[in-house]
Amino acid sequence: MPANENLDAFYAHKFEETPPLPPAGAGDFNVFRLADTNGAASPAPYARYDFYKIMLIRGKHRCHYADKSIELDGSTLLFFNPAVPYRFERLDHGSTGFFCLFKDSFYLENLRKGIQDIPMFKRGDRHVYHLNESQDKEIAALFEEMLDEVRSDYRFKYDLLRNKVSELLHFTMKMEPNENIYHHPDTNARITSIFTEMLERQFPIESPEQCIEMRSASDFAKKLAVHVNHLNRAVKLTTGKTTTEHIAERITAEAIALLKHTRWNISEISYSLGFSHPSHFTYFFKKQTKVTPTSIRLV
Repeated sequence: MPANENLDAFYAHKFEETPPLPPAGAGDFNVFRLADTNGAASPAPYARYDFYKIMLIRGKHRCHYADKSIELDGSTLLFFNPAVPYRFERLDHGSTGFFCLFKDSFYLENLRKGIQDIPMFKRGDRHVYHLNESQDKEIAALFEEMLDEVRSDYRFKYDLLRNKVSELLHFTMKMEPNENIYHHPDTNARITSIFTEMLERQFPIESPEQCIEMRSASDFAKKLAVHVNHLNRAVKLTTGKTTTEHIAERITAEAIALLKHTRWNISEISYSLGFSHPSHFTYFFKKQTKVTPTSIRLV
């Protein structure tokens, strides 16, 4: 099984010093010029990374997946997602380009829906797009706008950055619409897909009286009529994360959305997310985000 690498490990490999980090609730979004990274470093290990990455790169390179390696030459737009392990090899170390990074929560916490169904981020669909000169200029301009915005003091800059990423995604989909249906290759992938759908079906929470019914691995296993160990093994093998991690991340994303976008009190939010007491919710939230619910509300 490939290793699982987090954002901290990626930054340590790519930069001499850790770059400025976004505030809590920004979905860990960041954007960089390729020239700002450590181009002389050895290729990052073949691994499953816990973030999404969009890269515009020019020159000769190679991208390795489990079942194939892709040779890149010229201007190329690439999409990487947490479900697919890979290793990217830069053959032209003086190459130019840009990349941006973000977590699921970049969309979940604010738009209340994810991006897993966008063709470029679906398992089995195309992740590599070769660009002509005109397309390169348009996409490079979007990255330049993101770089300018991430350095600004604008209060709502991450909303604007989210729009820029969406514009980039739609530009790519218009280049070559992909209507291929992904067929799950094995039982583990099928169980994971059903689990993910069941988890997402509980959200968004639209009133304080609404309360999620399933918030543990055993809850989902009962609904799926499988042993909890079977569910945990399938989800871990397919995504690289445990069932509990998926549930915790989705509940945290919804909690941040409710804290930011409603006036419900902490008790109401705690109940809607399935916690029997506000103190339990506060403990959970601090464990996941390292900050208190109140601090998110004041951002």
